[in-house]
Amino acid sequence: MHSQILCKGTAAAVAVRRMRNILGAVLGRDGWTWRTHEVKLLNTSSGDTVKIGEISYQLKTPRNPELVPVKHISDSLPQTVAQHLRWIMQKDLLGQDVFLIGPPGPLRRSIAMQYLELTRREVEYVSLSRDTTETDLKQRREIRSGTAFYIDQCAVRAATEGRILVLEGLEKAERNVLPVLNNLLENREMQLEDGRFLMSAERYDKLLQEHTKEELDAWKIVRVSEDFRVIALGLPVPKYKGNPLDPPLRSRFQARDIYYLPFKDQLELLYTAGPNVAAERVSQLLSLATTLCSQESSTLGLPDFPVDNLSPALQVLNVFPMLSSQQLVQRLYPYHSILGKEGRTAVEGVLSRFELLDGRRQPAPGAVVSVSLARDLEGHADVTLRVADQDVTFQVPAGTKEPRPPNSSPAFISTSSHAQLLAEMMQSHMVKDMCLIGAKGCGKSVIAREFAEMLGYSIEPVMLYQDMTARDLLQQRYTLPNGDTAWRPSPLVTAAQEGKLLLLDGIHRVNLGTLAVLSRLLHDRELALYDGTRLMRWDRYQILKEQLQLTDQQLQERSIFPIHPSFRVLALAEPPVVGASTSTSTSTSSSGGQQWLGPELLTMFLYHSVAPLARAEEISLIQGLTPNVPKEAVEQLLHLTHSLRKTNDPTAQSLASSLSTRQLLRICRRLSQYPEESIAHAVNKACLSRFLPSLARASLQKNLANCSIQDTADPAEHTRDHSCTVKDGMLTIGSVSAPIYSADEKMKIPDVLFYDNPQHMMVMEDMLKDFLLGEHLLLVGNQGVGKNKIVDRFLHLLNRPREYLQLHRDTTVQTLTLQPSVRDGIIVYEDSPLVKAVKMGHILVIDEADKAPTNVTCILKTLVESGEMILADGRRIVSDLRKANGRLNTIVMHPDFRMLVLANRPGFPFLGNDFFGALGDIFSCHAVDNPKPQAELAMLKQYGPDVPDATLQKLVAAFGELRSMADQGTITYPYSTREVVNIVKHLQKFPDEGLANVVRNVFDFDSYNKDMREVLIEALHKHGIPIGAKPSSVNLAKELPLPEVRMSGYWTTNQGGNARRKLLCPTETHPIDIKGPVFLRVQGYPCNRQESRALSFSEEKAHWQIPMNEVNIICDVTTKDDVLYVATCNPVSLYAMKERGETIHCMELYDVFPRTISGVWQPFVTIAALGSPLDGQVVLHEEQSNTVLHVDVVTGAVRRLMLSPDSDQSSTRASNWWSSKEQQGSHKMCRDFAHKNWLLFYKEDGNHLEVLDVLEGRVHSISLPINLKAVFLVAEDRWLLLESNTNKKYLLTKPMHMGAEDSGVCQLHTISEDSVSSGHGASSGESCVPQMLSCDQLPNENLSAALDQKIVSPNRLLADTGSYAQVIVGFPDLMSPNEVYTFKRPVDLSEMKGGDGGSQFFRGGLRSSAAKRTNCVSLLSANQVVRALPPNQVPLKEVYPKDVTPPMAAAYLEVTDLNSKRLKYIPVPRSMTVSPYTSWLSKVSDSDVLLAGLGSGGAVTVDMGGYVRLWETGLDNLQRSLMEWRNMIGSEDGRPIQITVQRDSGQDVTAPKHGKIDPNNAPHVGGNQWAGGTGGRDTAGLGGKGGPYRLDAGHKVFQVSQAEKDALPEEVRRAAREMGEKAFKERLKEIDMSEYDADTYERFSKAVRRQVQSLRIILDSLQAKGKERQWLKNQALGELDDAKIIDGLTGEKAIYKRRGEQEPELGSPQQKPKRLRVLADVSGSMYRFNGVDGRLERSMEAVCMVMEALESYEHKFKYDIVGHSGDGFDIELVRADKVPKNEKQRLKVLKTMHAHAQFCMSGDYTLEGTEASIRELAREEADEHFVVVLSDANLERYGIRPERFARVLTSDPQVNAFAIFIGSLGDQAERLQKTLPAGRSFVAMDTKQIPQILQQIFTSTMLSSA
Repeated sequence: MHSQILCKGTAAAVAVRRMRNILGAVLGRDGWTWRTHEVKLLNTSSGDTVKIGEISYQLKTPRNPELVPVKHISDSLPQTVAQHLRWIMQKDLLGQDVFLIGPPGPLRRSIAMQYLELTRREVEYVSLSRDTTETDLKQRREIRSGTAFYIDQCAVRAATEGRILVLEGLEKAERNVLPVLNNLLENREMQLEDGRFLMSAERYDKLLQEHTKEELDAWKIVRVSEDFRVIALGLPVPKYKGNPLDPPLRSRFQARDIYYLPFKDQLELLYTAGPNVAAERVSQLLSLATTLCSQESSTLGLPDFPVDNLSPALQVLNVFPMLSSQQLVQRLYPYHSILGKEGRTAVEGVLSRFELLDGRRQPAPGAVVSVSLARDLEGHADVTLRVADQDVTFQVPAGTKEPRPPNSSPAFISTSSHAQLLAEMMQSHMVKDMCLIGAKGCGKSVIAREFAEMLGYSIEPVMLYQDMTARDLLQQRYTLPNGDTAWRPSPLVTAAQEGKLLLLDGIHRVNLGTLAVLSRLLHDRELALYDGTRLMRWDRYQILKEQLQLTDQQLQERSIFPIHPSFRVLALAEPPVVGASTSTSTSTSSSGGQQWLGPELLTMFLYHSVAPLARAEEISLIQGLTPNVPKEAVEQLLHLTHSLRKTNDPTAQSLASSLSTRQLLRICRRLSQYPEESIAHAVNKACLSRFLPSLARASLQKNLANCSIQDTADPAEHTRDHSCTVKDGMLTIGSVSAPIYSADEKMKIPDVLFYDNPQHMMVMEDMLKDFLLGEHLLLVGNQGVGKNKIVDRFLHLLNRPREYLQLHRDTTVQTLTLQPSVRDGIIVYEDSPLVKAVKMGHILVIDEADKAPTNVTCILKTLVESGEMILADGRRIVSDLRKANGRLNTIVMHPDFRMLVLANRPGFPFLGNDFFGALGDIFSCHAVDNPKPQAELAMLKQYGPDVPDATLQKLVAAFGELRSMADQGTITYPYSTREVVNIVKHLQKFPDEGLANVVRNVFDFDSYNKDMREVLIEALHKHGIPIGAKPSSVNLAKELPLPEVRMSGYWTTNQGGNARRKLLCPTETHPIDIKGPVFLRVQGYPCNRQESRALSFSEEKAHWQIPMNEVNIICDVTTKDDVLYVATCNPVSLYAMKERGETIHCMELYDVFPRTISGVWQPFVTIAALGSPLDGQVVLHEEQSNTVLHVDVVTGAVRRLMLSPDSDQSSTRASNWWSSKEQQGSHKMCRDFAHKNWLLFYKEDGNHLEVLDVLEGRVHSISLPINLKAVFLVAEDRWLLLESNTNKKYLLTKPMHMGAEDSGVCQLHTISEDSVSSGHGASSGESCVPQMLSCDQLPNENLSAALDQKIVSPNRLLADTGSYAQVIVGFPDLMSPNEVYTFKRPVDLSEMKGGDGGSQFFRGGLRSSAAKRTNCVSLLSANQVVRALPPNQVPLKEVYPKDVTPPMAAAYLEVTDLNSKRLKYIPVPRSMTVSPYTSWLSKVSDSDVLLAGLGSGGAVTVDMGGYVRLWETGLDNLQRSLMEWRNMIGSEDGRPIQITVQRDSGQDVTAPKHGKIDPNNAPHVGGNQWAGGTGGRDTAGLGGKGGPYRLDAGHKVFQVSQAEKDALPEEVRRAAREMGEKAFKERLKEIDMSEYDADTYERFSKAVRRQVQSLRIILDSLQAKGKERQWLKNQALGELDDAKIIDGLTGEKAIYKRRGEQEPELGSPQQKPKRLRVLADVSGSMYRFNGVDGRLERSMEAVCMVMEALESYEHKFKYDIVGHSGDGFDIELVRADKVPKNEKQRLKVLKTMHAHAQFCMSGDYTLEGTEASIRELAREEADEHFVVVLSDANLERYGIRPERFARVLTSDPQVNAFAIFIGSLGDQAERLQKTLPAGRSFVAMDTKQIPQILQQIFTSTMLSSA
């Protein structure tokens, strides 16, 4: 079988001989049984004939020989091809059109061209793309000298001229385009736009017999040549991507399957391509290729192997026989990049099968040694590579410039891997175009540039973008100055003609249908353009020139141009996303989340992947480019980056992508300028960590911590001034200075109202640093945080003119660069702000960058990176002056040009496009946040100088809280500074309007969303913004009158010379012994402080809960300035909190006080807060063991102070613990002067006083002649002592300073009490026992008010059980008899003990002894005594009216006000929980609360449940607060609003006056006479003019109060309620659910309602975003498409675009749902510990949340819920295909969980369950996979190592697995979390957090890309 081809000329005979020799040797022995076809060319008299086999075809001489293909027929013609040619010839003779169908590659096209070359036919070639319209096929209008003409396009030309129309890529064209050809194909008829009609040859010839040619021409009938044929080339569509053939179109073609050549034929070709390569190796490679194209491999999802690229590959092997086959295969078929794990193993299996896995053994080319121009061959260079110690020289095409030796560029630091890459690129460059695949910022562009310079190429960068059309790639239309339309070749075409290196940047972005236009250019180096121009391969052009004997000039006239032989294409792309859908629909995010590298693209290039640099290389690279960067900084940075890159966790991977080499270089450039900056700051900035989803942020923080990169808070941060100053032409912000720009255009410099605040100054300082480094800046932040203000202020300070561009979703590339408009029939382009800024060197501010599609904004990348950009009118921006010289149409980029881009943060709720993700790494990013509270407060003060501070603080606090809620995802809208500023501006202008009303201006947006409204109102109330309160809702306690004050007696201090009365007390001093310190952990808990005056005004100011467990008992509370200290005694702990603080600090001291059996020892602790210089330190004293501890609440240091060296307390306690402890006296501490740092200790019934001086560390011990009952410190040097049995009072006076040297003697004086007259029965025997005695005196005006007489005297305030208060005038300083004034109680408190104990129901029966705390304080400045009384000691009948039941109260605060002589009882609400140790509680306090005074006019109570409440009792304070509160609500004084139009009444205003007062008070209107009129002049009244003030005499203010107006009529409310109940019952009946079940379900559902709501909001908005409409181009109506403006001039119809639903591309896979599995723990331990922390119920709530949130989103999320317990790990709760539809079914799931947990075996299958779920899910088809494991963390109990669990969680990169541990015993869960990967595990210490955590997981992963 010798196939032979005979061509004209003598060369044929030689060729035949040569082929016989070659082929005979190879093929002779295999006698194949096929019929062989020979192609013969016969010369006969009747013309030439071509004969294939037995079929012959008559040749005709072509009219345009230059259109006949040349040099397509190869020397050897494989038998298969001959058969294909024969078939085509058969169809050609039959007059049928053919469709060659087959896999991608150039084979089909080459067969068609070979046939046309054989039969000498002219070709009209069209490459169809998705942008082809019918005008491209039929006729296009062009304007010539003002008139529109129709120019025939390819189909019409082919039909009339008798050419062959080759249509390539039918599957790319949109569906409605090709049917235009249907009639032409079938009947050879077509109606043209210009009125002509194409008619088939037979009919035309018939007509011609009856009519003349002139007549037919007049009828505009045109003959279709009988030689016209169509050859269509297409891919089979279900297998490949594209539109399937329209059935009517398909039926008009005859099809032929052109599969790859058979093995043998292919082998032949390859042998000729690589004669030096071992035959075995060739066949191995071919076997591999054939295997990977087989049917089986495509079912595995492997793309076809590009068989056609084997021959170029063998040419490389031919020169480099030592090259490893595996590396070669990687270039042809980069399976590492395009396939997932299974695919890779499959391919490697095939490789090893054919012994091609030799990548390890064979050396890779090392580096390029030298490049020099080749002498013998023009346009080529000799390149020498070093491969494994030997140098190989070979020739490659080279550019027009002088090549540059390798590694000689200062900007390119060579690393070994890049050198190797360049060497490999040289090899590929020898034979074919290449594509570099690498992540963004890894140096692709730099390598490409270096490669080009080495070979002397000029680069032509073309930035590709997503909606680029084939026209943008090849040719655009424009108008000539006279208005004619013309075509301008694109850079791609000029590069091809000039022999440049074409850099296609971003082929992963372009739609495949558009790229297909280039396939012929890449395979055959031929190109047909829109205006009919043809570009031909250089050698074909030369042959054509010789054959036709034409000059270049003549060929150019016929629009035929050569492609320069040096022309090469180098494509750059980001790695395909493995496993992503291959769709290019808009739902995949712009950043290329798609598998773009399909079989078609594989045939176009050889692929090289740019691997990320190894660490050492990256270090050397960074240090080469930024020489003076701190060494250790680089080390840390790279440690972090590489640890992120190594993990297979998708979150870490995405973080690593933000730390590309390019970003690292940027960070290092900045560090080398500012070495003191922290790395953590730089990394957070580069990753924009402020706006990462919470999981990713946690992951980043954890990684930073692992790499020990701390965010060193700059100590000078707070002290540093962030001011900006301008002097001597220098601007200084913070510590950075820059010269001020001298601008030409003054009006373009922004000027803006800007109030400096430290935070914005820091951002600006940061911006200035980057600005000086030459960076372009990107500012990202929420709305309203001041991005625009900052930028404008920044430019204002720098004096830079700005250009402003606002983007929106309709921004196109054209609008960014040029705006075309038509003027006098000529298209004129207006420069956009971008171009202006580039020309003039202005700053371009691009606002709302995330609103524009990223495919538009990514054209900014070339502008930023290479400083080049091509505009629509053919001009180009260049940054390099050298390039601009002598070239037309260049705009040189001004050196001062900069871009400042503003964008909202990515993700919900802005749902913009991810600008940061696409282009973040070419800008220096800055996150702009709302100012911190102090900064915001300072700023608001400047906006509203007259707004009260309290209001501003409330606003700042409330908004701060709302923002943190938005960050956590509890609410969706991020409230910003802009909103607060607007509120403040309003309050500044209209101060009478209440804050509660004005905030509604912001929050009314949310007033219809119930859950959101509740969250907001709760937050606002918490910070005391009384939204929704009425001015009338004031609930102050009822005031009762105090009894008259009476002078009740005298106290006389006996000081006479009588020695018996004056006793001396010896004192001795010794230093104290200090044990310790030990350091205990100080734990901070968030303080959830709620303002109490939200809905109504009462004495209670605020309240919050102390985080203590319920068995604990509060035993003391004390205050110091604004700090509260609370002590508990079971176990002993100390809590410290600021009155307005965020955190509560807690120290648990049970290690210091061993807690023995609770019945035996009940510790009782008293706290004393020390004063300056020991602020923040306290002394704790335990009564029974007399332990004194000194505690530092800040550092956690605890020291034990041993007061008396001799006493060892423990022995006494141990000896008689069984005897009743009441008999022993306990030790007491007096702390009145703790703020002076001294304390006094004594023992009941003892006779010693010990004075502890904390600062000096001494104890002064005073011995007394009496036994003590109590000690009251009435002054620092005067103490009142009570003798223990007789209650006699003594006054101890002592020298002020007890020094060691002057041990002055203390004197004891007796005090005798005398009543006014003994007749009262108050003999000195029953003297009062004070409960409280003030240690300071009442101010004189208070004293006068209390006693109703003007008096100035020392005094003390005393309280005991028999009086409300007593004032002792003259005590303790005056020695004369001191008068005692008493406000006596009707009944002594001690006698009311047995009273009504009903409300005390949980108190153990009778009290064994008096309580230890008296709960009585004096507020001297407010002139009040406040006590806390149990309800049974309160005259409730007087306080509450008859028909009102008193509230359940823990206690009442009895406030005795001596100024107003009033008494009131304020109820303290019952505590939520109470410790079960009731008898112990009753020893602490009579009532359920403890009381301490707080500053002026206030008190604080702590109830036994740990609830702290602040009270305001002082009358003046209350008055002031009430005013403020009313102002905040606003003065809705209930008057109707009048609308007055002021007209000048002509009468002048005289001096204002009050006016006469009418004795009858009749209404007066006008008249300038009466006071209290309406509408008059000068007099006081309403609505007039010129009066001195408004005066309302009470007319016509009779109107319904606001409250009454708001109240609905009762029957309406009732009707609404009944309607709701009825509907509820109907619904229950419908789903057959009992009301009891409904209640049960409601309990779970209610707990997670908010989370469900917010998840559904997010799901809805994502769904809406997915449905966003796209621009449909080429429409007949809509908005004018700028790109089609010329077509509009010429009169075309389809020049509009409109928004519509984009049909998903045919052949693109369906959007699969996301797959979620919740693995719930239903093991026994869940049930067992449910009582402790409610974990089972919380898990049930979480499950309920999943079911409710995903209801009706089944198409988007397929979920199932599986339980795991000791019974196994696949307990089915919800099946994916049968999710519960209503409440009943959902309740059933919850009941199943509960029942299972109750009755299952113990054991733990968390690990196995997780493993099985991950495996199972990975097998399912889904868009993304999620597994959420709920478990309680007692893995250790079952011997499961956390490392194993961590491995399981990350075992499959396709499945995102998360674990939520329910806080377990001790710190198990915390320890576990430390070992698990960041962002994958959560600890819910409080089970309430489980639903929140689940919501967080949802929002930050599932929904980030939905």
